[in-house]
Amino acid sequence: MLQLNRSLLEGNFHFPEGLDIGKDSKQLPEKIIQFGEGNFLRAFVDWMVHEMNQKGLFNGRVVVVSPLPAGLIPQLNAQDGLYTLILRGMSQGEAVSREQIIRSISRGIDMYTEWQEFLKCAENPEIEYVVSNTTEAGIVYNPSDRPEDTPPASFPGKLAVYLYHRYQHFAGDPQKGMTILPCELIDRNGDQLKGIILRLAAEWGWPEAFKTWLEEHNRFFNTLVDRVVPGYPKDEIAELTNQLGYKDQLMDTGELFHLWVIEGAEGVQEKLPFVEAGLNVIWTGDMTPYRTRKVRILNGAHTSSVPVAFLYGLETVGEMVEHDVLGRYTREVIFEEIIPSVDLDESMLTEYAQSVLERFENPYIKHYLLSILLNSTSKFKTRVLPSLLNYTKKTGLLPYKLCFSMAALFAVYRGTVEGTVMKCRIGDKDVDMKDDLATLQMMQAAWSECDQSLESVLHLVRRIFAETKVWGQDLNEITGLAEKVGADLYAILQDGVKKAIERSFLNK
Repeated sequence: MLQLNRSLLEGNFHFPEGLDIGKDSKQLPEKIIQFGEGNFLRAFVDWMVHEMNQKGLFNGRVVVVSPLPAGLIPQLNAQDGLYTLILRGMSQGEAVSREQIIRSISRGIDMYTEWQEFLKCAENPEIEYVVSNTTEAGIVYNPSDRPEDTPPASFPGKLAVYLYHRYQHFAGDPQKGMTILPCELIDRNGDQLKGIILRLAAEWGWPEAFKTWLEEHNRFFNTLVDRVVPGYPKDEIAELTNQLGYKDQLMDTGELFHLWVIEGAEGVQEKLPFVEAGLNVIWTGDMTPYRTRKVRILNGAHTSSVPVAFLYGLETVGEMVEHDVLGRYTREVIFEEIIPSVDLDESMLTEYAQSVLERFENPYIKHYLLSILLNSTSKFKTRVLPSLLNYTKKTGLLPYKLCFSMAALFAVYRGTVEGTVMKCRIGDKDVDMKDDLATLQMMQAAWSECDQSLESVLHLVRRIFAETKVWGQDLNEITGLAEKVGADLYAILQDGVKKAIERSFLNK
């Protein structure tokens, strides 16, 4: 069977009906350098660039570099930057699937073997934009980075060298500054990335003139991205390959929903015509409401409901929202406790919440609960705890379901630390819980002293609540919280989560 590449597109191959192969873009100049070749960026930014190009609005391509060794650059180049993207989900109550070949990537560069080729991109005046997705751990300061490294270990180190090379090549030309759009899921990602690069520039002894050029003529945007991207459909690849009639090592899948919120627009919005192309991109002077909405509702619903659903014996988000008990639980968590706790327009929150539930019901996406459980304590602190605390502050009452979710979370973190994971037995499953090692060790120590009596369980909860490094405060100071979470945890341990949740909520 033939492999997807440019020759296939330019030959006489008969593509299946319904597959959008798009218009040729191989003559378009490279305008974007992208750090990251993974599933998300290819189903998000590169897809957006393709959409703009197909409408004649952007007319530029993306050169991709791998931020880590042993990436997908060889496969990307073998396919001439082409790949099949399948977007699937619910639209007005109907299941929809859209298949297309994305043609926006020009080539890939492995900076670990092609460092000079990477730096040549900095010399190209037409490359004006940087996009990145190097995971939440990508935008970090690495004190061991050096400017002579080829390349430095961290993403900020790599980008710093790239920008300094551009500055030198163009002799500090103010017109050659770049627009940087990081997609990492951390708060104020652009500000954080810029701060690290300035720190490196100071430590590396680069001239003040470069720092001035960086500050005044390069724009680091804070952004928020939102699209579920399951990626390579390994469970379906044989069937899809047979349907398409060709092999694609980089096939990608994502949901229909997409949202990109970019803080700031002046001088850039016109050059990046996302909105004109019909894409759900919001240029705003303040992204805080959008971030709060996403973190508290989408992420918060996941983080608060998933421990309960996992203890219940379910495996995916789809099963959770369709379940008679857990579906009701999830909806009530969102509409009765999370939304009332958020200080934003209620209609804005409700509309978004409805779209979130539709996304949770997507029959094409198997979003496994176990993957959401990774690093759950830090997720609970940022995504759920603000809703719990603000609900209590606004109403003078404890949000019963969010408290129950916290108890379920503690019940999940019951096991033995081996290496960097906690070995847990949940129902009939052996599970490796991954989190900050110190947090896992703290949980193990707390459980080791618990004999499952009510008094002992309450002591365990108070001990965990006192860990200010985990929660950012001593949660024992919240009146009644330890007693409520302790009672719920005791009920889970004594009767199991099914009976505990039924007694607590379903009979009300």
